[in-house]
Amino acid sequence: MAKKITMQDIANELNISKNSVSQALSGKDGVSESTRKLVVDTAKKLGYIYASSRTNENDKISGNIGLIASDFAFSQKSFFGEIYLSVEKEVKQGGMNLIIESVDNHAIENLILPDFINKHSVSGLLILSHISTDYINLLIDTGIPVVMIDHHHPFNKADAVLLNNRFSAYRAIHFLIELGHNDIGFIGNTSISPSYQERFEGYRLALDHYNLPLHQDFMITDIIENSESVAETLQQLNKFPTAWFCINDGLGFLTQTHMINNGYNVPEDISIFSFDNGQLSRIAQPTTSTVDINFPLYGRRAVEQLFWRIQHPTEPIQEILLDSTIIERESTGRRKV
Repeated sequence: MAKKITMQDIANELNISKNSVSQALSGKDGVSESTRKLVVDTAKKLGYIYASSRTNENDKISGNIGLIASDFAFSQKSFFGEIYLSVEKEVKQGGMNLIIESVDNHAIENLILPDFINKHSVSGLLILSHISTDYINLLIDTGIPVVMIDHHHPFNKADAVLLNNRFSAYRAIHFLIELGHNDIGFIGNTSISPSYQERFEGYRLALDHYNLPLHQDFMITDIIENSESVAETLQQLNKFPTAWFCINDGLGFLTQTHMINNGYNVPEDISIFSFDNGQLSRIAQPTTSTVDINFPLYGRRAVEQLFWRIQHPTEPIQEILLDSTIIERESTGRRKV
């Protein structure tokens, strides 16, 4: 497969900065007309795909906004579905249309862009959750203003709207410690996304702050989110912590179900705490204590940031951290002495 052309390739070809290339392709001030023409001609010669932008800083935002996510992300309706609804509402209120595209593994692995990107049909782009670093960079390199939602990576140079996962997890562990728990386990798959890794870091930071032991057997970081995997993993443990902190509501539901099916009372024998405040935490019996996320705020801030980025394409990259709250339900109680 041919190497994809980036802004850096154009900069190297012309021996100018990547920022100058970006300014030239986005139609912004900062480069001469002769340089702009040279950059555009070189981009075409090298086969670089970019979106034409406004040439007047005072032009109003108009047209379409794109929303891209992986098939997996769109399948997580209890989490990303609520963010999508908020995004759709905010885009419409901003006088624009929302174009949605789900990308499958074939498109991700082969770096195949959606048609509306190739046709320059959007003025800005929202990327929902993780796709792949290379694929996101391909989208960023089109020159279309980009804001990532619930994902960031050191090599993805774009604005991001994120939950403060570390502090949220920290507060969840603090909540369990206040209930007397000093053996607190972790269940999740930290390789899925930076958000999950950050929740694990928050868990460890809290235990370290309170001088509580880090039991390796209680730190499960590579589990698959299904009942078979949870059962197989937990059955291998000789003993359990007094509380489990689960990386999301799905694993919270599965963990709680397994413990109850194996004769444990929740929360009398063991407490369960999850994350996201999705439907599973609300329908579980007993209902699950969890971290609540303000989904409407997530969508609103992402769209606001994208509109701002369209108007300010050369400003430094920004990351916006959103706060969360603890919801106490029936699955957590004081440690049995």
